[in-house]
Amino acid sequence: MTSGTIKIMPAVSGRKFFVSTSGKRRNDTNETIPSQNNFSMFDTGLSNINKTLINFKGYYGDHQPAKKLFWNITGRNDIYEDNWTKEHLYQVGNKKWVNAYPNDILKRSLEQTIQSICTLTKPPMQYPGIPSYIPSPKIGGYESDKWGRHANYIEINPRLVAKYENGTISEGLFGVLKLLTAIPPSAKNFANCIIISQLYPTIYGDGTTNDTGLYCANLHEGISKNLTVPGLYGKMGEDEQVKAFNDLAHLMGFKTGIRMPLSAGQLRVHGQAFDWYHHEKAYIDACTWAIELGFDAIYFDSGKHIIDMNGYSGIGDVPNKAQMAYILNKIRCKTGRTDISFIGEKCTDDYQYKEMGFTAGTDWGRADDINSVLWETRKQSYNREYAAGPEVSNDNDYGGMNYEQRIHRLKSNLFGYDHINNKLPTFMQIHDIFPLSPYINTHETMEHPHQMRGSDAWTECERHWDGVFSTAGHARNYTQAVYHEFEQAMYR
Repeated sequence: MTSGTIKIMPAVSGRKFFVSTSGKRRNDTNETIPSQNNFSMFDTGLSNINKTLINFKGYYGDHQPAKKLFWNITGRNDIYEDNWTKEHLYQVGNKKWVNAYPNDILKRSLEQTIQSICTLTKPPMQYPGIPSYIPSPKIGGYESDKWGRHANYIEINPRLVAKYENGTISEGLFGVLKLLTAIPPSAKNFANCIIISQLYPTIYGDGTTNDTGLYCANLHEGISKNLTVPGLYGKMGEDEQVKAFNDLAHLMGFKTGIRMPLSAGQLRVHGQAFDWYHHEKAYIDACTWAIELGFDAIYFDSGKHIIDMNGYSGIGDVPNKAQMAYILNKIRCKTGRTDISFIGEKCTDDYQYKEMGFTAGTDWGRADDINSVLWETRKQSYNREYAAGPEVSNDNDYGGMNYEQRIHRLKSNLFGYDHINNKLPTFMQIHDIFPLSPYINTHETMEHPHQMRGSDAWTECERHWDGVFSTAGHARNYTQAVYHEFEQAMYR
């Protein structure tokens, strides 16, 4: 922690302790005088009111959930090599993925998907299998704990690839897993981190086509029904299903993360209205549980507005600067992980974001101009813990950008640096790899699941998957161009 920043300690016996790295201790009390800084003081005593109502318990599921998942869906432990995967292989050095298109991949069974993953990742001259221990991949050599400072973040809406049946939505997490087999994995020196736009239930209508959209969350009500497999209930816990997803994503070489809202009006705790006065600990525990389930990153929706309310379109308060610093520090302390990446939506190169504990900001630098990205890379190269970087597109994309512009922006994201150690973090959506149908767009699919069906006829899964992604020849040519750019960046 740098000089002049503040560590905020919990209140004890009604007394507040603010420990400053550069403050002086008073002679007549046990308190220290905080140094001058940019943070308004946050009274942590107020947040203690609700501390006894929510208790974080961590993950107590099976320690080999991916193996448990495979056994539950197949009734066997042996994994067979997947010939379809070998026939659709895209390989760059030792990096492999499936060269196929979303509507084909999503129609494969979960059994086939896991066998495909094991075929892609098996050591040479060995049979495929699920390892007993699957750590999060280490990327970036001696700076592997700083991976988030340089990562490519790719957001996927699980409802986009979920199973639709009789007005219900399910299995979104494993639709994402299927899609991951066709996304280039992390490179040698920088991570590809998959951000899923939902983990916790929506406020109303979760698991149905009438839900309230992914810009809200009902905390401490379990995992969203949009994500899990109903057929596994009673055999495998929802937390185990999430952990199995993360283990298999890690096996493929990806980092993973979740989107979390910061606006109080878009949050609930057990269905009750949220406010930062009473529910700070509930929020910390929800973030901590996500990390315990195997995620490596948290993308904070409205992160910019902690210090800049210009353009704010959320509902309700966001935490102040000192409170956010406290929240991020507590998540790291509770999980015991120093390698978590915290991404702030549209956070700039303002040093205050680094002081709060953020790792990356998005939509900074003009991605249409690679020289602008190069300039930002050089300007921010001194900071090894935080950087704000460009994006190809974000969740507000209405589909107006043509393929040529998307490829141009992707090139700026992947190649806008002089040295790999200075690469900026980048952000993109799944449609920047696999274009959506011309009749839908990212923002509407985030808000309304019925937008993804296009018509009532799309309640059948396979017709939904055929309809949500573009199957036109130029869309498929675009995906091949994207693969080529990632190929060029893999060992740069």
